[in-house]
Amino acid sequence: MTQSKADIVGHYGPFPGADNVAGVAFDGMRVWFASAQGLRAFDPETGEIGAELPTLADAGTTFDGTYLYQIAELMIRKIDPSSGEIVREIPTPGDDGASGLAWAEGSLWVGKHRGKKIHRVDPDTGEILGTIESDRFVTGVCWVGAELWHGTWEDERSDLRRVDPRSGAVLECLEMPRGAVVSGLDSDGEGRFFCGGGPEGGVRAVRLPRAEPGDRGAAATS
Repeated sequence: MTQSKADIVGHYGPFPGADNVAGVAFDGMRVWFASAQGLRAFDPETGEIGAELPTLADAGTTFDGTYLYQIAELMIRKIDPSSGEIVREIPTPGDDGASGLAWAEGSLWVGKHRGKKIHRVDPDTGEILGTIESDRFVTGVCWVGAELWHGTWEDERSDLRRVDPRSGAVLECLEMPRGAVVSGLDSDGEGRFFCGGGPEGGVRAVRLPRAEPGDRGAAATS
């Protein structure tokens, strides 16, 4: 395993009314984040809020290229970002504790916080298609090209981990400074992670290791 310090290259917020930032998703232009006020999106170059959707949003968020997906209590909602319309709902896998959410290979990848797992889930039925284990609490989940990453948050410490998508073995670890938590996670695919800051009410940008456009492997979202 390769281990290094996370290179924090930017900070957005705290955002008014966002007492807690949960899920984070990048739609190609904007960064969406989940909070008690619903889903809001900001421009990662200016930090300005540009869209708001009043919907229950208490955990992971992701984007499939057309729709947003949002964990809302025990459901995952598929949402039209232009109107806020809920297109479909499926149950979260397991009883509770769903945290991170990612889209790749036609599936949803759902983190289970205290369960220390990531489930691959059918986005139409909610069926669990596969599971990998972690040895720490799982928060945000994202794919960067062919690489699966997830955040952790335990004992006031967080890190970003690149893991083997078959075995869950940790291949690379970026340690966040003490007190800098990771509640949600996504990437622009061009050199930055966006990390939800939990109770800080903001989002951090972290540089991807070896970050060069196009060097992260084949896209996993096809």
